[in-house]
Amino acid sequence: MGKTTGFLEYVRKDGPVRTCEERLGDFLEFHDRLPLPAQKEQAGRCMDCGIPFCQAGMMIAGMASGCPLHNLVPEINDLVWHGRMAEAYRRLSITHSFPEFTSRVCPALCEAACTCGLHDAPVATKENEKAVIEYAYAHGLVKEETPAVRTGKKVAVVGSGPAGLAAAQLLNRRGHEVTVYERKDRIGGLLRYGIPNMKLDKSLLDRRIRLMEEAGIRFVVNADVGKTVSADELRQNYDSVILSCGASNPRDIRVPGREAEGIWFAVDFLGMVTRKLLDLQEKQKDPKLAGRLPLTGVPASLVRGKDVIVIGGGDTGNDCTGTCLRLGAKSVTQLEMMPKPSETRLPSNPWPEWPRVLKTDYGQEEAIWRSGEDPRIYQTTVKEFIKDKKGHVKEAVLQSLTPVKDEKTGRMQMVPVEDSERKVPAGLVLIAAGFLGSEAYVTESFGVETDARTNVRTEPGGYRSSREGIYTAGDMHRGQSLVVWAIREGREAARAVDEALMGYTTL
Repeated sequence: MGKTTGFLEYVRKDGPVRTCEERLGDFLEFHDRLPLPAQKEQAGRCMDCGIPFCQAGMMIAGMASGCPLHNLVPEINDLVWHGRMAEAYRRLSITHSFPEFTSRVCPALCEAACTCGLHDAPVATKENEKAVIEYAYAHGLVKEETPAVRTGKKVAVVGSGPAGLAAAQLLNRRGHEVTVYERKDRIGGLLRYGIPNMKLDKSLLDRRIRLMEEAGIRFVVNADVGKTVSADELRQNYDSVILSCGASNPRDIRVPGREAEGIWFAVDFLGMVTRKLLDLQEKQKDPKLAGRLPLTGVPASLVRGKDVIVIGGGDTGNDCTGTCLRLGAKSVTQLEMMPKPSETRLPSNPWPEWPRVLKTDYGQEEAIWRSGEDPRIYQTTVKEFIKDKKGHVKEAVLQSLTPVKDEKTGRMQMVPVEDSERKVPAGLVLIAAGFLGSEAYVTESFGVETDARTNVRTEPGGYRSSREGIYTAGDMHRGQSLVVWAIREGREAARAVDEALMGYTTL
């Protein structure tokens, strides 16, 4: 696979990245690609390792190891190494619905499980994947299959995130008539309004959606199923329904002063920024020009010149940090409840487990460049918000935490440290503390059972809910997770629906 001695001859090289100073002036993607000859060398680093954990997608110690889609990574890398890009795309497209998305936003579970990464830098599988899919688009290879024969079966997909889009894609290819319902004004779910533009340019999403529309998939926006569109209507008009609405119930911070103005859920804030950008792009008729325009009014007025507190140290918290820096925040502080991770693997976290190590992402890099300090404060939470006379948040009372083992469960719990409170200025607070599960009005309208985490209940390994003809996929099924897992779930749910409708499946 690849060049036999490639991992010895070539060092890992990633695509060029624009400087922090340059990219903080716009909302454009900042991670470019290597020239194709250089990317071929990177694919040539793939080892003939015998057991390719990179494509395993199995759970080890409670975390995924390798690609959940089971992309045949060594085969694809070998084809890239030999310059057979069209064949590499065909191989990739067998298992993957949307490589253009994961090659930008996935944390690369494949690379974390790469055998080469045991003693050296892992193979650049994520960038190899981006090179393949962008080559395919550039050469007209990416086409959505329009079925020659329709089955006469109708399927409704509720939610247009990665799970819903993946399910719709395969069911349409099979010949079913598919309609996707989205409650927002544009298609894409969290791909559209949860991931910032500089991380995933929305033109890439529009490019794929156009192909899906041309292949016969019907998209309906501003359709809030359970509110403006009734569940009964879908049950009556469709043979099957797939619920893929995401884990869209954000976890709140219940402390005194929470009612103050200027405290937002991160997903609402990020969505508002993206909507403003998209409106500007449509007005200017030039996505690149609009990406460089200053955002005036809302949301810029919420951020410019203010001290921002971001509660949550994960990917969404990082996205908030990068977004606020672009909007002119005076300072950004990111709070993380847990202790600071180790910079290298601990003996208790061996390869090929997912590495629980310190990750400094683009937003944190930009904050360090601007202020000279890491914006993250570990083992810290908010105890109280303090309002000004107009009811707007002006300060946050922070409190330190310390890990203490629970004697009954043996688990570590983060416990407040006495007399550790201190006040910090806060003109804007963004809560990026994760999600609790699905929203009740959707599950209740369809009458499906949910589990203790409010995810739609199914049989283990299955996708059919407690109601006949109603299926589920993605975060609404498994809880808050990654785009790559949502795509896998959407594909598998499509297979389950197809088998139920036709008595067998070719998916």
